Amino acid sequence: MQALLDVILPVFLVVAAGYAATWRGLMGETAVEALMTFAQSIAIPVMLFLALTRLDLGQVFEWRLLASFYTGALGGFLAGLLGTRFLFGRDWEDAVAVGFLCLFSNSVLLGLPISERAYGEPSLVFNYAIISMHAPFCYAVGIMAMEGVRARGAGLLRTSGRVASALIRNPLVIGIGLGALVNLAGITLPGAVMDGAGLLAQAGLPAALFGLGGVLWRYKPEGDFRLIAYAVAVSLLLHPLVTWSMGHLLAVEPAPFRAAVVTAAMAPGINAYLFANMYGRAKRVAASTVLVATCMCVVTAWGWMAVLG
Repeated sequence: MQALLDVILPVFLVVAAGYAATWRGLMGETAVEALMTFAQSIAIPVMLFLALTRLDLGQVFEWRLLASFYTGALGGFLAGLLGTRFLFGRDWEDAVAVGFLCLFSNSVLLGLPISERAYGEPSLVFNYAIISMHAPFCYAVGIMAMEGVRARGAGLLRTSGRVASALIRNPLVIGIGLGALVNLAGITLPGAVMDGAGLLAQAGLPAALFGLGGVLWRYKPEGDFRLIAYAVAVSLLLHPLVTWSMGHLLAVEPAPFRAAVVTAAMAPGINAYLFANMYGRAKRVAASTVLVATCMCVVTAWGWMAVLG
């Protein structure tokens, strides 16, 4: 119970504050979008850049950690895909959209602040290792699957090229890539530059959490309740359970093991809705699942952390 009060609840109170401010009209949609743009396109990429410049890349990119987390992610994707198709009778395109929803945990906006409060800032090196591959991996899986079941339009190869082009323009990917480049090249940046970047980085997570609350205010759970409940269960229970099992099987060390399980236990991120919106499939399910799972994550994340000890 102490972990719930001291670690998880403060994070979700910031989200709730953003939700309440938008609900009461203190923050308009334009202001929320501007705040999220600042957080996701400037402050958090700078935070990831700084993190990558300081990491011991050989130590944190440990294959057992990544195998455990991404096996869990793929397990969530397959459960979402096949369950939506065969349990709920939706077509394959809807099934891929729901599968992506169960694949893409909110590793940055929720995973980082909760892990930091629970285990301290030094523990985040393993979170950063996961995050550095998260968007490219998830989008590659989702796009390949969607284009595979569609088998029309621009075609798999051309669409994959467009996705790769979009990824290299993504601010998060740019921040990660530049940080890794500075690290591997042994470049030393001026102290004033690093201090200024540090000030920007400190604003990233609080601004993003507050903005996330404003974004969630738009989503109203409606219809498809059984499918929404299924997607929430896969995201919050099955995904971290598979990661937990693989971590034990591969004998992952305690610190990276905690990072993998906590990150896997996070609710789906906003990117899951953006993917559904991009293809125009299962949008209502995606939006409602993001909202419901984010609210339920207060309890389920506490449960997983209690199990981790």
